[in-house]
Amino acid sequence: MALTNGQTRETLASDMWQACKILRRDNNCGGVMEYIEHLAWLLFLRFLDAQEEIWQTEAALEGKAYQRILEGDLAWTNWARKDWPADDLIQFVHTRLIPSLQNLHGDPFRETISSIFSERDVVVCASGYNLKDVLKLVDEIDFLNQDDVYTVSHVYETLLKRLGNENKVAGEFYTPRPIIRFMVEVIDPQSGETVYDPACGSGGFLAAAFDHIRSHNSKRTVEQDVFLQTRTFYGNEKKAVPALLGMMNLALHGVTAPKLRRRNTLEEPMKTTPTERFDVVLTNPPFGGTENEAVQDNFPVKSNATKLLFIEHIMKKLKSVPGKRCAIVVPEGTLFGGGAFATVKKDLLEQFNLFMVGSLPPGSFAPYADVKTA
Repeated sequence: MALTNGQTRETLASDMWQACKILRRDNNCGGVMEYIEHLAWLLFLRFLDAQEEIWQTEAALEGKAYQRILEGDLAWTNWARKDWPADDLIQFVHTRLIPSLQNLHGDPFRETISSIFSERDVVVCASGYNLKDVLKLVDEIDFLNQDDVYTVSHVYETLLKRLGNENKVAGEFYTPRPIIRFMVEVIDPQSGETVYDPACGSGGFLAAAFDHIRSHNSKRTVEQDVFLQTRTFYGNEKKAVPALLGMMNLALHGVTAPKLRRRNTLEEPMKTTPTERFDVVLTNPPFGGTENEAVQDNFPVKSNATKLLFIEHIMKKLKSVPGKRCAIVVPEGTLFGGGAFATVKKDLLEQFNLFMVGSLPPGSFAPYADVKTA
């Protein structure tokens, strides 16, 4: 149901919050992490159904065949709108829908969907009655209507912020939006450039870069628009839940085919020049943590500090021509360590133009990180 048919932004937003309340009362979804994840994968499948309608129509206009990603009993229309007995719905989701999503293959987009739903237990309502109630609310969203998409994206951003505020390990999911906007404005990504986030989490940097390019290049050609949608945005995410949240976040902002991949970025060998390089890098990689010896051996300067390995990774992934640029969040003082830090700093200053170090206010990442950042 589109807004023009009686739905208003206020009622749609209210419905989304009602869906959260229903999920929160379910035995399997009581925590903020669980109900946001559950809502995200339902929203993603609803979005995918609408997007496949567009792709199928475009293929028909070009006289081409289109093979839907989800068809038959897996299509949203055929399961989400069906009047199931509650227990049968839960059984279908567990034994048919999720296994099918986990086993998708054949192209990068299908592989990404498969990786998001694999390697973990997908959060599913314990009660089929709760799931039926949520499905009715999600089904009201018209992803072909920009007012609906705008409203749902606003609610979703608020949920991501809530995830960051309420879950003290959620730095991997949410970077405060004022910091993202500042970094994007300084770097100023342009139409025709590729934008990469090697630790993309819930996709905040890529979504903001898309908004920036679109707002500064309103008179795009068809070719430029295709490039913006399909060949501009690249991201890696190690964990499945942030990858799911990121796919949904980008979809809600209007990026229908981002190159978002499930992988450990630091496993890519960096001792030689990589084949895939980018014009712009925007990122807030993990501050802490260590990597094993095999991963450390991938880098010219060996270190067990992930923050230093990410800096080395980015130095290799930027195209080696003037004008290519990066903004990265790091713990303050990263450039002033000894040993491996000093070696990487020397390479950074000699091979790149370090033009700004912006010290962020204390508490910028509170409550889930107390590290002073720059």
